Amino acid sequence: APPANGGTVASVASTGSAPDWQAVASAVSPAVVTIQVQSSSSTGMGSGVVYDAKGDIVTNYHVIAAAVQSGGKIQVTLADGRIYDAEVVGHDRTTDLAVIRLVNPPSDLTVARFGSSSHLTVGAPVMAIGAPLGLSKTVTTGIVSALNRPVEVAVDDDSSKNNGQGDSSDPFGQQKRNQSSSDTVITNAIQVDASLNPGNSGGPLFDEKGQVIGITSSIATMSRSSSEGGSGSIGIGFAIPVKLADKVAKQLIKSGTATHAYLGVTLDTAGATADGEKRGGAKITSVESGSPADKAGLKTNDVVIAIDGKTTAQGSALTGYVRQYSANDKVKLTVIRDSKKQDIDVTLAERKDS
Repeated sequence: APPANGGTVASVASTGSAPDWQAVASAVSPAVVTIQVQSSSSTGMGSGVVYDAKGDIVTNYHVIAAAVQSGGKIQVTLADGRIYDAEVVGHDRTTDLAVIRLVNPPSDLTVARFGSSSHLTVGAPVMAIGAPLGLSKTVTTGIVSALNRPVEVAVDDDSSKNNGQGDSSDPFGQQKRNQSSSDTVITNAIQVDASLNPGNSGGPLFDEKGQVIGITSSIATMSRSSSEGGSGSIGIGFAIPVKLADKVAKQLIKSGTATHAYLGVTLDTAGATADGEKRGGAKITSVESGSPADKAGLKTNDVVIAIDGKTTAQGSALTGYVRQYSANDKVKLTVIRDSKKQDIDVTLAERKDS
């Protein structure tokens, strides 16, 4: 399939039953960059991937948040060592994605090929490239451990804590915080066991053909109270699926902002019984007046167990799925109401986030 963004990285063919990671790394590494952000109160580092020949770079919002909030300076180091200043094109807290653009970009940029995440299966081989702990061009490999894993993280605009590196026990800002500066991001993520560490944020996740299939964004870490506590990789990392990343990147490049479909409900996680079977689901605790949910006839205490046939065993899973859709998309929700299962069609609407 042609790349979603007109990438220039050559497709890599496997030479046998195992991926040729040496060939993949050689082909794609020039499209991966290291990002340094400096403001009056903090410094930070992350990774990114070249999206187009104009010098647009896709990364995580939390990587460049200090520059957005404090007018800090962004510098991008290409794989060959050349350094360029960069400006923010647009950002989206809701998905923790951002696009920055090189100032006076070179004419010989290598553009990554954004592929498809729909073909992924559990067990598929993957490669991550980024700058963990500041070590640029670091390559790690692994497999897809799970798909559509609901991941809820907090994106904190104040990166001045700990010199911009975040809490040592929470390097990606994952723990929920009761701070007005934090926005919750819910993503039905690709879970991988490839080693990811602070500094990998915003970098690309590749398949064995060298296509970008995700943007690495967070990791699971042991809690402080754990005897094995630590902030490094424990083999559980998460990436934003490329379908969502590409959709948001296109919107940010076009207008500087992104729009998201919404349902118009508040959710909890609860089980419900129908046809003698109890299932986990997303329980509706309130319905916004005039919202798509209200117009479709959804009610408080309905338990949504699937959207377009995809299981929603948690409230966060339904939220993550809805954010993958666009305004005016029609979806079919499978709902348990009064111990009876039924399908309800909903036309999603647009909600714009700054």
